[in-house]
Amino acid sequence: MGSFMKNIVILISGSGSNMAAIVQAAQREHWSERLGVRVAAVISNQPDAAGLKQAHGVATQAVDHKAFATREAFDAALQHAIDAYAPTLVVLAGFMRILTPAFVRHYEGRLINIHPSLLPAFTGLNTHQRALDAGCKVAGATVHRVTSELDHGEILAQAVVPVLAGDTAATLAARVLTQEHIIYPQVIASLLQAGVT
Repeated sequence: MGSFMKNIVILISGSGSNMAAIVQAAQREHWSERLGVRVAAVISNQPDAAGLKQAHGVATQAVDHKAFATREAFDAALQHAIDAYAPTLVVLAGFMRILTPAFVRHYEGRLINIHPSLLPAFTGLNTHQRALDAGCKVAGATVHRVTSELDHGEILAQAVVPVLAGDTAATLAARVLTQEHIIYPQVIASLLQAGVT
């Protein structure tokens, strides 16, 4: 079965908590035996990303974006590193780089992301503070397909959390992150079960 394994490559920039949740779900739920799937690699654009040390035995690699003169050159090097694993799915898990249209096209249908808001609300950064400033009663996270338009691809799943009196951006972020760790592995497993299309 080994040679028929489907590979997942996870891209991170920081602590890699969503990556760790996915890797742990894969181990706990026996994705390799049940789905013929393995997390093949974790790749970061930050050589010192804490998540590279928390990859639970998965191969890690850094492609430092600062080593490249242009976004296109970085994306080409990143694509080369990813394609070495012939991935069925490329999973953005706190990957803080805007990807070029050519890169997104190359992985069309195989590239997913998690965003810490209930899309289409609050695309981009500082989502939790913006939700608080807007007086939202709920917040949450969205797993979506990646298209060349930032945070606009097809929504695959959402999780909703209440906004509580006295919330700060940090307390709201922590509550949302707990849900991210639940829904992201679920979406990946169901996509792979369905045969990613």
